[in-house]
Amino acid sequence: MEKKERISELVNILNEAGRVYEQEDREIMSNFEYDRLYDELLLLEKETGITLSNSPTIKVGYEVLSELPKERHSSKMLSLNKTKSVDELAAFLGDKEGVLSWKMDGLTNVFTYKNGVLQKAVTRGNGEIGEIITNNAKVYKNLPLKIPYEGELVIRGEAIITYSEFERINSEIEDIDAKYKNPRNLCSGTVRQLNNEITAQRNVMLYAFALISTEPEITFSTRVEQFEWLEKQGFCVVEYTKVNAQNIAEKVKAFSEKVKKNDFPSDGLVLVLDDIAYAKTLGTTAKFPRDAIAFKWQDEIGITKLIDIEWSASRTGLINPVAVFEPVELEGTTVSRASVHNVSILEALKLGKNDTIKVYKANMIIPQIAENVTGSGTFTPPEFCPVCGQKTRIKQDIDSRVLVCDNASCLAKKIKNFSLFVTRDAMNIDGVSEATIEKWINLGILKTPDDFYHLEKSKEVIINMEGFGLKSYENIIDAVNKSRKTESYRVLYALGVPLVGVQTAKMIMKYFKDDLVSASKSSALELLTIDGVGEIIAYSFVDFFSKQENVDLMNSILNEVEIVKSEASGNSLEGITFVITGSLNNFANRDELKLLIEKNGGKVAGSVSKNTGYLINNDIMSNSSKNKTAKSLGVEIITEEDFLQKFGVK
Repeated sequence: MEKKERISELVNILNEAGRVYEQEDREIMSNFEYDRLYDELLLLEKETGITLSNSPTIKVGYEVLSELPKERHSSKMLSLNKTKSVDELAAFLGDKEGVLSWKMDGLTNVFTYKNGVLQKAVTRGNGEIGEIITNNAKVYKNLPLKIPYEGELVIRGEAIITYSEFERINSEIEDIDAKYKNPRNLCSGTVRQLNNEITAQRNVMLYAFALISTEPEITFSTRVEQFEWLEKQGFCVVEYTKVNAQNIAEKVKAFSEKVKKNDFPSDGLVLVLDDIAYAKTLGTTAKFPRDAIAFKWQDEIGITKLIDIEWSASRTGLINPVAVFEPVELEGTTVSRASVHNVSILEALKLGKNDTIKVYKANMIIPQIAENVTGSGTFTPPEFCPVCGQKTRIKQDIDSRVLVCDNASCLAKKIKNFSLFVTRDAMNIDGVSEATIEKWINLGILKTPDDFYHLEKSKEVIINMEGFGLKSYENIIDAVNKSRKTESYRVLYALGVPLVGVQTAKMIMKYFKDDLVSASKSSALELLTIDGVGEIIAYSFVDFFSKQENVDLMNSILNEVEIVKSEASGNSLEGITFVITGSLNNFANRDELKLLIEKNGGKVAGSVSKNTGYLINNDIMSNSSKNKTAKSLGVEIITEEDFLQKFGVK
């Protein structure tokens, strides 16, 4: 196994061992084995000069920015000319050899290294001006922060989020409307976060696909040589293969057979001439470089009959058209529905009942309408909301026309708001499904979220509902009563302030010392002083509480619940960061100790750094990696008993 591959393997093994040890309170290897592998990794990093961004031997600090600065690229980044014809690829090659690779569907970044260290990362942007995202790039899962080459190096790569990671992130979002639409959009938003801790949590991967420049003494004859050299520097490079006009069709077919099994999004292939010197002589057109071309998959087209257009209302007020057609086989699966996205597309396709349409799967995944053969145009946007029956309107949204429902009391909006209110992170009222909420709204049991605290008024109606009974009613009442004793951040989150998630709610309520009424009267300027609250969130918060109905709802809920204050003083550990390791004697698990620290204003980190105040470890004499790191940084190691006596928390 090559040293670079061994480094990657060790990083994954050690990180998994650390995760299990710290988060699950169990061990999958002994301290001796962990330290042996850790020392091996340190030695390999020193030998090769390669240090990956997620290596346990380093700690990348999290940072929150107010905005992403912009920068002009040294040379314009051109798009590639495209084709769906393999014959055109063969003609493009002629008698030359090329390199065929995936065209990954993420966000292109440009990276600059100096003296072996990552100096800067910039997005492609519009091809001329990009955003500086160095802070975020440092937490990409597989990007090397240090490389053996010490001259100035500029490369391009594609930042992506895998399908499995995309599904994991979406699975943690309960609100259907809030789920991300595809991995590319999720990646784009993740890479451009102002808080790189969020970026780190989403496991962005980077695949290098082009070497732009090095110092003059480093020269390459072919693209393949460049790829091989980049791999030796520690980069993951896009999968590639050498091709010529004779075997290009065979190679494209091999890639196309893999695409459905890949865990990463790809929207085609890239073919670039292998001979660098020859490629440079070709120059560029006004739009495209002449030494490369993109290949887009020849979509499998199905012909079917359009049955209907369904209009789907969401909690945002948008009403989106969905085409329903006779089932058709595409790319190995049967499809019968496709999003039409907005009114502009509906009108452009001239969709009508019983029209003959051609459908395909974009990137072999997402059903889309390619063409309307008949073009009758009989379908028009509904004048009334399909959910609440109130009048709809069409508005211009950037470059497209969309249908909206402005009724604040629309059932589609209310269901989502009520569903948020009962979730675990909000008021935690267990046993109330979205289907139940819809029935209760229709029956007039629920008009505003605080009505959950008055369900006894509708006892007879509820126990006589289909699927309900006295026991079901009693279970829900019990869950409601349990929710009456709660934390202030839960109430804030339950109110549904746009852009205010659980963590933001916690930060805001910590700042206002659990006083939600004071928080509701705050200014945007004051909110901006809170770590982690940006301008957009601040103004959204102020706008929400400027509406009297929202203030009334808050006050009504506060009349029904008891806010649980911090058990201790609340700020005795302010500004102190702790790391917890090893087994505990006085606490059930590490989460219990972590909660105590956070309640008293402290922070808990996963690894020891120069910012760590104390390492809590009952085995002070241990030679574990955390103890070693703490000693090397001068961080004090204390036991549980030391912690309890020193800080007097409870």
